[in-house]
Amino acid sequence: MLIVKEELRTRNEVLESPRIPLLPSSPSTMTMPSPQQQPPYVRARHSPCFDGLLRGHDQTMQKKIIVSDDEEVMTIEKTSYKVTRMKEKLPSVLLPLSAASYYHGISPQLEIVEYSESINKLNAYLKATKDDVNAGVPAKFLRAVIASDHADVGSVASTIMYSYYLHVTSKSEQFCTVPIINIDRANLTSHVELNWLLDSCQIDHSSLIFVDEIDLSYYDLFGSLKIVLLKCNKISHKQEKLKHAVVEMFHCTKSETIYPWVKTITTGEESTCCTAIAEKFFTHSPEILAGKSINRILLAGILLDTGNLRDPHCSDKDKYTASLLINGAGRYGCNGLYQLLKYKMHDLSSLQVSDILRKDFKKWTGQEISGESRSFSQIGMSCIGISIGQLLAHTKNPAQEITYFQSLEKLRALIIVSGYYNEDKNFKREILVSAESVKLLESLLFFFDFNASRLPLKSLHIAGLKKETMKAYEIDKITSRKIVEHLINEFIGTSKAL
Repeated sequence: MLIVKEELRTRNEVLESPRIPLLPSSPSTMTMPSPQQQPPYVRARHSPCFDGLLRGHDQTMQKKIIVSDDEEVMTIEKTSYKVTRMKEKLPSVLLPLSAASYYHGISPQLEIVEYSESINKLNAYLKATKDDVNAGVPAKFLRAVIASDHADVGSVASTIMYSYYLHVTSKSEQFCTVPIINIDRANLTSHVELNWLLDSCQIDHSSLIFVDEIDLSYYDLFGSLKIVLLKCNKISHKQEKLKHAVVEMFHCTKSETIYPWVKTITTGEESTCCTAIAEKFFTHSPEILAGKSINRILLAGILLDTGNLRDPHCSDKDKYTASLLINGAGRYGCNGLYQLLKYKMHDLSSLQVSDILRKDFKKWTGQEISGESRSFSQIGMSCIGISIGQLLAHTKNPAQEITYFQSLEKLRALIIVSGYYNEDKNFKREILVSAESVKLLESLLFFFDFNASRLPLKSLHIAGLKKETMKAYEIDKITSRKIVEHLINEFIGTSKAL
């Protein structure tokens, strides 16, 4: 019995003694540290990070970024976190499961917001450039970074981040480099996914410059405009008169150069535009990618442009870069961030009918010659991801809302093209034609009937439409929206169409 008690006492002494770190030396040369050198072993969680999670207050962390073996620590990223309850529930989004979901359900109840030094610098840059533009950009060239006139996440993310890259790497003070979002500010409301992304990345909306907020022709008139084109080989139709100001094309396709005077051309066949921009940051300014927000905006562009890295054109470089930017996905993970963005793209609950119609909208201008006078006729096309019936059920006065949108866009005719999957998961295509007059509606329908082999229409009887000037149809075969676009072009090109 005495032997057993002695053995238990010895074992307890070993368990209660401070832990001794292992040394990298061999067993023969290993020496035991003295009691004065042994740090106390503390089990309590005194980290300020835990305090922040428990109390919900802002706390600060520091990240050390190892750049190379020669330079151990290049910068210190100061980051603060704030934990709040989420304003919205996302039951329809396939977010990744976690241990907390066992207790609180699949939809996360808390939102962790990060405020980093890198995003503060980006916002400071955006605010400074907008102040310069408001002041007329004195004694500098205005270098406008602009993408196509589609407000998808990849284009907006590329515009902001490539402009910022040119700014931080520029060795000349002659340029005021400004990102221009190539849509009107009012149209931002219809892009729910873009709004959510900018908010989650803490990018200040008020510091962004939209195309309707700046007169580029003014700077072109005085020879101070330099345009950098992103993700396209040709400037959009609205800025066609400014094409001679193009000095650089970034991430364009490998084809014959449309503007022979442009010398700085970067093709983008190997990856997405956001991947190419992230690669430039990794090479020249890796400290900028220390914050989660900067990573998220680039990662979101890559994920949506590659269909969650599953598109056949997705390259190994895209996948590798996405893994380097994984911090931007946060607890959602890449798949969760992609699913959340896609959910936001199709979330119409907070939108008016005019916002839904403006979400994917194009306009054509035709010319009608009558004697010596000339009048211009405009036809618009809106593509929606829901059925015509669902669109009309979105409001109490659908016909009035559609007519209001037509007058707002100064359209003589509006064609709404619907593409969606029904309950049996079969793809359906529908079309609604709205004209300002009975005569114009008849002309359009006669033209579509003449081209029934390409666009076979089957009448839909839907309540809530103006019977004289609005008609709804089901397209009786799988038809791409491009076919509708070609028919509109042909209709406008017909000499006596309007």
